[in-house]
Amino acid sequence: MRPLLRSLWPPLLVLTVLLGGWQLYVTAAGVDPTTLPSPARVVEQGWLNRQDLWDQTLPTLQETLLGFALSFAAAWLVAVLLDFSSAARRGLYPLLVASQTIPIVAVAPLLIIWFGFGLLPKMLVVTLTTFFPLAANLAAGFAATDREAMRLLRSLGAGRWRTFRLVRVPSAMPYFFAGLRVSITYAVVGAVFAEYAGAEAGLGIYMQAQKSAFRTDLVFAAVAVTAALSIALFGATYLLERLVLPWERALKEDTSS
Repeated sequence: MRPLLRSLWPPLLVLTVLLGGWQLYVTAAGVDPTTLPSPARVVEQGWLNRQDLWDQTLPTLQETLLGFALSFAAAWLVAVLLDFSSAARRGLYPLLVASQTIPIVAVAPLLIIWFGFGLLPKMLVVTLTTFFPLAANLAAGFAATDREAMRLLRSLGAGRWRTFRLVRVPSAMPYFFAGLRVSITYAVVGAVFAEYAGAEAGLGIYMQAQKSAFRTDLVFAAVAVTAALSIALFGATYLLERLVLPWERALKEDTSS
């Protein structure tokens, strides 16, 4: 608990100072709430409209989780294929890198045109946004496997799949979780952006509606909910890592001591 508190108090202190400065500026300058609402007003109006915010959060969370699940499965499939086939690695990896140069801002409207305003295009935007860091880090983790451990298992008669499962997958896990943390921070933003391109419900469409109604306070409230979702999912990756890699925590504690 103490290490957690030590890591949390600096950003919380900075956030408190920023919000306090924001509140003081808006109050002292008498800024119109439709231009820049105070943090207190954002919290107040967000609480008063909490049911609407919750109703719009659920579709965004669904799109995020389903899209990320698809990204997760695709990243593992592609990374394993790249690891097992040098031909696939030579043919696919440059295309994966090149895919990151395609702007999502151009792709998202096309997905809406092709697949409509339902769940699928939002899932695909989240998948496209989060896929590359997962696949690239997994592939790098597989490539970084200790060669001596590989040779030892093979000398004991282990086949390629058994060696992959017992050595290459565990060694790739730290790389995977590093990529997971990068990807998960993009997932909610990808879902919100997909909703901006076209949706029937969600935080993105809610922000658009409130912006058109000059309810800047509710736009900020929706942004705060989006940030809270991203932080919660980011924190969940550490809990998952503790469950999957309990030895990593022990190694870190031994190193720090």
